[in-house]
Amino acid sequence: MNTKTIIDKLRNGEYDARLLEVYIDEAMLDYQKERYIKTIEEFEEIFGEGDVEIFSIPGRSEVAGNHTDHQHGCVMACSINLDIIVVAKYADDFRIISNGKEIKGINLNDLSFKMNQQHTSLALVKGVLRKLQQNGHKLGNVNAVMSSNVLVGSGLSSSAAFEVAVGTIISYMFNDGKISKIELAKTAQYAENVYFGKPCGLMDQCACAVGGLIFIDFKDVANPLVEKVDVNFSDFKHSLCIVDTKGSHSGLTPDYQAIPEEMKTVAQYFGKEYVREITLDDIMNNLADLRKHCSDRAILRAIHMLEEDDRVIAQVKNLSNKDFASFKKLIKESGESSYKYLQNVYTNHDYLNQPMSLGIKISENVLKDHGVVRVHGGGFAGTIQAFVEDDYVQVYKEAMDKLFGEGSCLVLKVNQFGATRVI
Repeated sequence: MNTKTIIDKLRNGEYDARLLEVYIDEAMLDYQKERYIKTIEEFEEIFGEGDVEIFSIPGRSEVAGNHTDHQHGCVMACSINLDIIVVAKYADDFRIISNGKEIKGINLNDLSFKMNQQHTSLALVKGVLRKLQQNGHKLGNVNAVMSSNVLVGSGLSSSAAFEVAVGTIISYMFNDGKISKIELAKTAQYAENVYFGKPCGLMDQCACAVGGLIFIDFKDVANPLVEKVDVNFSDFKHSLCIVDTKGSHSGLTPDYQAIPEEMKTVAQYFGKEYVREITLDDIMNNLADLRKHCSDRAILRAIHMLEEDDRVIAQVKNLSNKDFASFKKLIKESGESSYKYLQNVYTNHDYLNQPMSLGIKISENVLKDHGVVRVHGGGFAGTIQAFVEDDYVQVYKEAMDKLFGEGSCLVLKVNQFGATRVI
């Protein structure tokens, strides 16, 4: 559909129902309409008026399972109503403008890995395109403008959403939308692991691609079990809040890398590759000799993973049984385990700066019995997560915004669609 026509229809309210389906929050409808119009107008300024397709790829929130996915464990996650919107058209060359900046060097005739392109957006684009090509899917040139309100470096998976966005364009525009969302997720993970050079599990990409509140079991990582958890937090009069503590992710890749690497040393002691393949009894019955081969922190992290895996399964059951009190109790246990045993709330390389630790402590003081709080996502910097009683959200938000700055506390809704074509 022509860009001018879409803008007119947005202004006339003809897409209001569709936008409400995707973004849920009626109070944000005018904001979303203006955001779409602004992005289309940016597209027109760069690429001119024309027929386009518009996609939405949400960020994600990890609900249960902190650093379990890379050990083939279980997680529960949800896509959220913060997203990347993409305006795209068929073209003679491949160009992406992301938040006002062009990603230069995309060429379908050269998708090879290059070491000097690691840790760049170009690497992510090339990795996604190359993997889809290897999987036998059609590629083609597009011109696209992306606009994201997923906070970068916040633990809401802006990078995963970006990777899935590239795959979503290719799926809908050249493959009739038939590339499965699980394949899109695995393609995105490949791009981040191999081309970008950052080890990660598959949770972020799965949550961004699939949508809704989902349980994922990565025991068979080639074919993960993905199940919808048919629950809304609003059913329990609670809201999901994410607080950006404004900590910098700069230089933290070694901290993230160390977690799976250390966990694997414990698994390897038992002749296995991943901690999921061993039991807590294995560790407890071999502690003395295990300490000769693995660091104490590695053992603590492996124990966290195994106990966290059990917590995830219990939390899914809690929600299915409408037992939100037990669910919250396990959220609190997860946070304490991450803090004490996984040790990903602050980095030892900059131990004097602990915004997440401070945010958790102040949250506990403010919330008391009105909610629970934990580290969110990869940790070390970024965001904390709280489940807060609806009638106490404003009190909590004001406290967090006072501590970390206006707009630091985000009150989120669960996006049910995942990566999708909106228009």
